Amino acid sequence: MTANALDQRARRAAKRAGLVARKSRWRAGTVDNFGGFQLIDARHNFVVDGALFDLSAEEVIKICEHNDNWQSLGDAAARVVDKVRP
Repeated sequence: MTANALDQRARRAAKRAGLVARKSRWRAGTVDNFGGFQLIDARHNFVVDGALFDLSAEEVIKICEHNDNWQSLGDAAARVVDKVRP
């Protein structure tokens, strides 16, 4: 699977979970931007995970499939993402 196809799969998984997967390409590789993904609760514009754009596409898919019914900021805060991420 190509990187672009995997990125699109991650974005679709996030959309199904009620989130937005945003990938930063601006100054990737800096101390606060690792060039990966960030998961955002679109209703509240709240970063759910990957604040430093440090999620890979595979991690986004895994998190979104594990937490497939994020509905609001309260739900997002109640979930423990660390159980999914090593």
